[in-house]
Amino acid sequence: MNSSTQKINEGNFFEDFSIGQEIIHATPRTFTDGDSSLYIALTGNRHPIASASTVAESLGYINRPIDDLLVFHIAFGKTVPEISVNAIANLGYANVRFTNPVFANDTVYTKSIIIGLKENSNKKSGIVYVQSTAFNQKNEEILSWIRWVMVHKKDINITLQKNVMPELPELVSLDKLPIPSFFNGNAFNTRWTKSENLWEHYKKGEVIFHPSGMTISNTDHTLATKLYQNNARLHFDDFMMKKTSMGKRLVYGGHVISICKNLSYEGLENSIAILAINGGTHSNPTFGNDTLYAVTEILDKWEIPHRSDVGALRLRLIGYKNMGLSEFKKIMPIEKQNYQEHIVLDLDYTILMPRKKG
Repeated sequence: MNSSTQKINEGNFFEDFSIGQEIIHATPRTFTDGDSSLYIALTGNRHPIASASTVAESLGYINRPIDDLLVFHIAFGKTVPEISVNAIANLGYANVRFTNPVFANDTVYTKSIIIGLKENSNKKSGIVYVQSTAFNQKNEEILSWIRWVMVHKKDINITLQKNVMPELPELVSLDKLPIPSFFNGNAFNTRWTKSENLWEHYKKGEVIFHPSGMTISNTDHTLATKLYQNNARLHFDDFMMKKTSMGKRLVYGGHVISICKNLSYEGLENSIAILAINGGTHSNPTFGNDTLYAVTEILDKWEIPHRSDVGALRLRLIGYKNMGLSEFKKIMPIEKQNYQEHIVLDLDYTILMPRKKG
């Protein structure tokens, strides 16, 4: 049998990237109601706006929107073949802005630009910093983000002449939050969630210990990552991963975010939408059959200029695994850059929350 390796796209290795390089990603994706239903099955998402068109329409949406994180994962998945199919790990996020809602039958396209490169001291891999933007079929921006990912080298003899580290904003400031002008917070009805907790009821510094846990089976995280069309090998190829220091496949970090975000529903039931992700770290790997739990700290709360119907909450979501709440409390407070092995996620994000009427 004759081989034809030149037809195979191996994806980019660290030495293939250059500062300013622009990549238009393949495979546009049209969202469907089926995507939303499968996402609910895989994550347990209970937020009413993404669950019921009647709720969404009463608040000003033209229909039930696709869940914010499902949009993020699918837009992110477009970037994987060129950016991170040869990744060791996806490390973090910054300046993520959800600029426009997405609905069933909308089609997403994604493009990226390389904004930073840092070679690791072992000379076998490096960190790639990427600014990505997703658009719908009307060429309207729906989402933008920065992420950094550790990528293998193919040829360790090729070295980077100069490390370039981008300046990353600490947070998406209030004036840059994409507040939906069409949204009518006064129409929000707490009977949809059976929770009376609105923006006014949360205090800066408050910590919410969400009661539920969720075990991620190998089947669930594999199916979810297929839904997102993320083809990174470290999530699928168990034979390959057995030869690595991990010893087995990793759960896609974005799916960990979705699980922890949906575990946080109890205590934040009236969250309307994610406006921004200010920063995030996948501090330790998650594997199939790990059980995840979530804790939220209220970092700040902001009134929105010229709006009395909604406010913004800046939250810190900590995801941890295979540990009871009493044991978790013993390792609090969770310090950045010094994560205990059970801490798998540290996410700083901002949500829209309805306010009390009058």
